[in-house]
Amino acid sequence: MVAHCRALIDAAGPACCAAKPQLACFERLGAPGWAALAEVVEHARAAGLIVLADGKRGDIAVSAAAYGQALVGSTPTPFGPVAGLGADAFTASPYLGVDTLETLLEAARPARAGVFVLVRTSNPGAADLEDTETAAGGALWEKVATIVDSLGAAGEANLTDVGAVVGATAPQHVARMRDLMPRTVFLLPGIGAQGGRVEDLAPAFAPHRAAGLVTASRSIAAAHEGTPGADPGAAARGEAERLRAAAWALA
Repeated sequence: MVAHCRALIDAAGPACCAAKPQLACFERLGAPGWAALAEVVEHARAAGLIVLADGKRGDIAVSAAAYGQALVGSTPTPFGPVAGLGADAFTASPYLGVDTLETLLEAARPARAGVFVLVRTSNPGAADLEDTETAAGGALWEKVATIVDSLGAAGEANLTDVGAVVGATAPQHVARMRDLMPRTVFLLPGIGAQGGRVEDLAPAFAPHRAAGLVTASRSIAAAHEGTPGADPGAAARGEAERLRAAAWALA
């Protein structure tokens, strides 16, 4: 797993600004998986990439604080602090409430790390809950969007440290999300293998070129498949370059 991820970072990394390891793929291997994740994070950092830990964490009080320590902070002990993963940002679920997000931010901000909150995700099941109409009117994801906007603190380029996960498979919502979250960085999953297209996401880049982060995994890692004799590294780099060019054309 480490060799695969290192090769992928080496091939596609020069066309990317960040690496987004999916924590479940490492955690399923137990302690060796976490050790592998730490190696991948170190290699991504050495390649000059931001590391965004994709674990969609969400819990209350002590547990939320522990998630923050594990991903972007450290844990105090009588023998000195024990460092966590050292990611630059992580994904979080909002469905236990604002207090959960505030606790995660208490861990993230001292580390100058970001939190990307699930607002409207890319999977088909997003419609089951996230599109539900609330008693106050509007979809549930719109309520979450207003929370994300209220929690964010602006930094460079007037973009905030609380981002939003905005599925590229439902581009019809992106303009409305930008209205509700005018300074928020959008993490845009669902490109490529899930059917989303960069070309449909122009509102995401409206505030700043850095306001939209296009994320693709399978379409880059498996770009060589179906082409006999294709070099996997060159194919991965080519697909990453294609997506970057498409995003820059909108920015």
